[in-house]
Amino acid sequence: MTELAVRRKLPARYHHIVMPLVLSGFMTLLISGISTLLSVGVSATLLTLWPQAWLLSWLIAFPVLLLVLPLVRRVVAMLVESPMENMRTARH
Repeated sequence: MTELAVRRKLPARYHHIVMPLVLSGFMTLLISGISTLLSVGVSATLLTLWPQAWLLSWLIAFPVLLLVLPLVRRVVAMLVESPMENMRTARH
């Protein structure tokens, strides 16, 4: 990777915001697209309704994801070994 590409990245401290932003964007784009397609079918209104449905769903999903992500991380930590736990058990 070039030095310019590395400098263009956001600092690591923004990871906790950027990851849910991108995740919620992709997920709501896909789900709202499928839902809108199933509701109106392939028609001229699909391309006008889908962006509206996506924006509304994203405006809800992003803040909700920010709120529930800490809980999700705790639940996952209870269910899945951490890499450090895995390294300790592999040595013994």
